Amino acid sequence: MRLIEWAIVGALIFLPFATVNRIEVETQRKALLSELRYNTALDAAVDDAARMLTVNANQQRETQYESAKRVALNKDEAIAAFYRTLYASFGIADDPVAQGVLGRYIPAIAVIGYDGFYVYAEEEWTGADGKTERKPVWGAKKPYAYADSSGNSLSFTLDDFVLAYDAGSRSWHEGLRADVGQQTNIALLKDAERFEQVRRSTIVRAIEDELAYRINKHNESVSRYGFSYTFMLPTISQEEWHNTVDDVGVLAFIQGIQMGGKFYNNYALGGSRVLKKPEIVGARKGNMKVYYRSTCGFTYPMEETFSSEKAAAQKGYMPLDCPVSPS
Repeated sequence: MRLIEWAIVGALIFLPFATVNRIEVETQRKALLSELRYNTALDAAVDDAARMLTVNANQQRETQYESAKRVALNKDEAIAAFYRTLYASFGIADDPVAQGVLGRYIPAIAVIGYDGFYVYAEEEWTGADGKTERKPVWGAKKPYAYADSSGNSLSFTLDDFVLAYDAGSRSWHEGLRADVGQQTNIALLKDAERFEQVRRSTIVRAIEDELAYRINKHNESVSRYGFSYTFMLPTISQEEWHNTVDDVGVLAFIQGIQMGGKFYNNYALGGSRVLKKPEIVGARKGNMKVYYRSTCGFTYPMEETFSSEKAAAQKGYMPLDCPVSPS
């Protein structure tokens, strides 16, 4: 057989493998581009939802709060912003059918609040006409609740403000951890480091348990409509969870979208930008009520905190300038 004939035979043998490899490379390239686009869409939707979360319906409430993290949550505006941005990113802003299909891949959305959290997930019920209705709705507020072996109960927040039930005296107490610790015999409140560890782990476990329950219910629901994909709560790093329990925000999941030979699964966490501002501390300097930024380093007895200097002034506090560092 001449050399040219061997070359033709070799080419014929190699051609199918080269074609398959090229197809696989192109499929992987498209899948990667789709994944990047989906990631961007989900991040943008969650960020927009988090921004709308703290647009308060009643602004006058803010000056009554002890913590800058304790803000009124506008859940409906947040969820509307989430879906509006997500639909626009997927190019289905005017396609209700496609929106409904995409919604099947979103098992749950959680809103992290100051003293509890909410989950937006699909529920099923029978209407007055006897027909079955199914749509996403807000669940009841879930507190960050904890109970110790002595029968004491605590309801945590995103800072060290706490509501406590002292089983020994059968009494309720509310306030900052240090203050409530002096009023009760609850050992956890007397250990600042352990309190912080238990507070964070309690909040994370409460959110994880509720989301796992909601996602399991979502699996039962979509399985009736031919979905073979099994939704599950992803493993979230401790760093991400620490961001969650430090800030009010939104946590959303998208799972099960077919993408080449694999499925797209991801989650995104968006925190409120409002909480990145320094706290304004209201304190007592002798007989005078003063306010200053939390970064000033003063150690005067704190009475309450505010989200703005205006709010502190409205409560009768006088401004106190931060000390100037020597050059």
